[in-house]
Amino acid sequence: MKQIVNIINQVFEVEKKLQAQQVSAVQRNLERIKAELSELGYQYHSPLHEKWDETRTDCEANIVGTVRGKMIISDVIKPVVYQTHNSVKKIIQKAIVVVE
Repeated sequence: MKQIVNIINQVFEVEKKLQAQQVSAVQRNLERIKAELSELGYQYHSPLHEKWDETRTDCEANIVGTVRGKMIISDVIKPVVYQTHNSVKKIIQKAIVVVE
């Protein structure tokens, strides 16, 4: 399982870098890899720009500045990784995020 999570993390990093450059040809390959991972029962989610508070159990946060009111996830270092087995979905990696 560790190898699959490492592959997902690498695919996620490439995807993040490509979003800045808008390279559609490589994006198609990434979508195919994600489809294969999904067939194996693995999915991942980037919580970028989502609301963050201390009750979130799917993220480990590095807080920039002071904690106040509405906190937003401003960067995702690693995504949330889920594994589905026998129709049960569980988190196998918490997201590592930056919150502001």
